Amino acid sequence: MSFQQSAAQLVTLASEGGEGGHHMNLNPLLPGLGAFVILLLLLFITVSFNRDR
Repeated sequence: MSFQQSAAQLVTLASEGGEGGHHMNLNPLLPGLGAFVILLLLLFITVSFNRDR
């Protein structure tokens, strides 16, 4: 398979868009809140291991 054929296939795939793999969208609040909780947990762990200062 040549470079031109590979590039043409990639362009065709990209131009088709998101026709397949439909899924329900997540509420943006859920991943944001999850990331915030994980960051707070990491901050708590970091502070608890640094008690000597």
